[in-house]
Amino acid sequence: MAKQAKIQLANGGEVVIDLFEKDAPNTVANFEKLANKGFYNGLNFHRVIPGFVAQGGCPNGTGAGGPGYQIDCEINPNKHERGSLAMAHAGRNTGGSQFYIAYQPQPHLDGQHTVFGKVSKGMEYVDAFKGRDVMEKVEVVEV
Repeated sequence: MAKQAKIQLANGGEVVIDLFEKDAPNTVANFEKLANKGFYNGLNFHRVIPGFVAQGGCPNGTGAGGPGYQIDCEINPNKHERGSLAMAHAGRNTGGSQFYIAYQPQPHLDGQHTVFGKVSKGMEYVDAFKGRDVMEKVEVVEV
């Protein structure tokens, strides 16, 4: 079975992301664990740069926070395309909870960050982000 992330936004929108469990199993497992225990609920997209990325997952909303541990990168052949979901980090193998969704291709990030999913529904809500947009609920489900 495949896995999807569902991000319910406070504005009523929903972003659905197909997860690449085969290509990034540990990253998907970490995201699923955090999502399904409610870690992301109520957090916001603290970094929104149109044409680049929308980044969220920082518990203190500054971009400096995380879950209290780090995970290794799982660099794979997936490219940073429009709607790609990838782990943010401060250097190789320093990811934790922060992730971003690319607004358009970002080839300079290929091979640097773990791409572990792609938006399949609701990219229009990501396009409409103004900054500080709140994730009401994030969950990972099997489909």
